[in-house]
Amino acid sequence: MPFLSFDDLDRSEEIPGYLGAFVHGENMTVTNWSVEAGAEFPEHEHPHEQISIVVEGEFELTLGGETDVLRPGRIAVIPPETPHSGRARTECEIIDVFSPVREDYQ
Repeated sequence: MPFLSFDDLDRSEEIPGYLGAFVHGENMTVTNWSVEAGAEFPEHEHPHEQISIVVEGEFELTLGGETDVLRPGRIAVIPPETPHSGRARTECEIIDVFSPVREDYQ
């Protein structure tokens, strides 16, 4: 089905405080996260390229040792195998795009 709504998809809590709805294409995964204020995720890396877009709220992201606060309209491009971590300063809605597909989220 080519047309979907995040509101119609099941959500799962892959990381404490992060409820995600996932859409998988042939070569990418798109995730819509609802994040609780104060929720953190530890430093990690993965083989996927990732683009993070904050739709609502403020999210503090540390990427390769550099920290920035993402707000609506601010985008982070995370290369593969790059250590990154983060913390929601407020409740957030975040869109993440991963390539290739995140099989661990299927």
